[in-house]
Amino acid sequence: MGRTLTYPKRSTNTVKRYGHRATYDIRAIHSIINTSQVLHVSFSPGPDEPFPATIPMIGQMGSFEYPSADLGEPLDCYIHGYVSARMMNIARDSEEGLPVCISAAKVDGLIMSLTPFSHSYNYRSAILHGYAKLVTDDEEKSWAMKLITDSVVPQRWDNSRTPPDKGELASTSILKVKIVTGSGKIRDGAVSDEKKDYQNEEVTNRVWTGVIPVHEVFGEPIPSPANKVKELPGYIRSYIDTSNQQNEQYAVSATNIELPKEEQH
Repeated sequence: MGRTLTYPKRSTNTVKRYGHRATYDIRAIHSIINTSQVLHVSFSPGPDEPFPATIPMIGQMGSFEYPSADLGEPLDCYIHGYVSARMMNIARDSEEGLPVCISAAKVDGLIMSLTPFSHSYNYRSAILHGYAKLVTDDEEKSWAMKLITDSVVPQRWDNSRTPPDKGELASTSILKVKIVTGSGKIRDGAVSDEKKDYQNEEVTNRVWTGVIPVHEVFGEPIPSPANKVKELPGYIRSYIDTSNQQNEQYAVSATNIELPKEEQH
């Protein structure tokens, strides 16, 4: 049996509220990061700025040194950005790397309880802390750009005009974040009401309770006016259909409610 790697618990990543929902499992945390369309990256702009900065960015976990490493192993987080962005400039001037916090969250369901106090979400969230440095090696930079591009739609890099030209490479920066700590938090299940409420027939007879599954849906692709390819490529169709099915299945299964047979797919 394979071993399960976890991030060490430290003061910066230990989940205190609803600790039973916490996970430090590397695979689970990396999976949340890699399936999120947008990552929120926070950093300190400098001593003269009173507020931290948070930027929505595209990123992906991976290992240039060990490309075959899977999500359950130690990985770096590669983040894509514009060359003159403030965060890139600060990271460029930092010898040890720019301290950053990376966060991601996915909502899987709306928990409709008897009282507003007990309403909640089914969700998956993850936070990583690490040090960001600019990728300066051309081979690693190209590898990271392919990694990030294929995280949007798998196989897209090889099915587009590549490699990038010198101008595109010069205008793009890649940050490599060495992860120090990480944690995740997952809520799944059905409604959780207090005894005083679910034993109150006046309330239970008039208030609908249950879970509304929430999941990402990719719509039907719309060709651009300049598109000359008549048929939608199979790799795009496959990604859309597979992702939509998997997303729906996860959201429904996260309710932990058995559907009536006529509603089962």
